[in-house]
Amino acid sequence: MKPLDRDIVAHVAQTCLCLHAQRAARALARLFDKALKPYGLSNGQFSLLMALNRPEPPTIGELAPFLAMDRTSLTAALKPLQRRGLVGVEADRADRRSRRVRITAEGVALLEAALPSWRDTHARLDAALDADAPNRLRADMRRVPPIAAMLSASGMEPDGQPQD
Repeated sequence: MKPLDRDIVAHVAQTCLCLHAQRAARALARLFDKALKPYGLSNGQFSLLMALNRPEPPTIGELAPFLAMDRTSLTAALKPLQRRGLVGVEADRADRRSRRVRITAEGVALLEAALPSWRDTHARLDAALDADAPNRLRADMRRVPPIAAMLSASGMEPDGQPQD
């Protein structure tokens, strides 16, 4: 087997948005995991608890797309938080087939305790980037999911040609 041409590999490594997003996401996850470790939280658990901190508890079906997770992964991510008493999962009164997820008082208290560390980590990260970079990055990242979904659903082949 002959490997791909080095120029092709270098081009992909330099230009692949997916690769760069994955690398950035992993680096950020490590940074925030370290900051949140004293509170017994991962960055994903912190984000999940924050997403639950709302007046009305969402259903798993409402929460999953907000967090860009499938329902099975979300259910698995909720289990350790449930065991710790940070969230509760209950049947929806209007639709017994649906389950609603609520943050508990213990979950809110843990978020309040962890928030200064999260803020400090964010401030240090923002300060390390160019002045306009943090807001530009956030704006660009918010645009990617709907664009990716549209392209995925467009029925176009990767080369831009219609599917047969």
